[in-house]
Amino acid sequence: MGGLIQSSIARKVAMALSGLFLVFFLLQHFTINLTSVFSADVFNELSHFMGTNPLVQFALQPVLIFGVLFHFIMGFVLELKNKKARAVKYAKYSGGANSSWMSRNMIYSGLVILAFLGLHFYDFWIPEMVHKYVAFAPEDPTRYYPELLHRFESPVRTGLYVVSFVFLALHLWHGFASSFQSVGFNNKYSVSATKFAKAFSIVIPLGFIIVAIVLHLTH
Repeated sequence: MGGLIQSSIARKVAMALSGLFLVFFLLQHFTINLTSVFSADVFNELSHFMGTNPLVQFALQPVLIFGVLFHFIMGFVLELKNKKARAVKYAKYSGGANSSWMSRNMIYSGLVILAFLGLHFYDFWIPEMVHKYVAFAPEDPTRYYPELLHRFESPVRTGLYVVSFVFLALHLWHGFASSFQSVGFNNKYSVSATKFAKAFSIVIPLGFIIVAIVLHLTH
């Protein structure tokens, strides 16, 4: 029994740490995207650096992809383990009395985000890989902003991004805050950390939504 509990805790800690890593990446990604609203030149410079720096391309990028896959696979594993652990089926279960709706449906918001990442990879990452490593096209440091605008021409695609960011906010609302508890962060700063996580869960996805809409209207 002790081993099962320890392994369950280990999985939750691993899930939380991978989530915190992805939150850091999300903030960095948002910061770069936000510059596109204010300066095409700055966005081009930052994107060119990220797209050509060997450390980013051959070290950080593989780690990021692994982090994304690990986080989602671990999420599915935990969901399956939780379902198997419910050996006793209650005739009536008042889920809201013990946990929030979002905490009980993290797997569904995660699936939406996973689908969104597939679209995002299709829109940006795959064309970038083809441009650099298949077509071997000459590098143009000014190409990033026009390519970004082109992706947000369609109101349908822009709408898909907006909906995805709403689900991202819902996912973060529970996941980011609970990650602090999972890694054992329980001290006098816990309340402040939770408030920060809740604010982050609203501000960053909302920022992505604003950027997407501004880019759509800019074209």
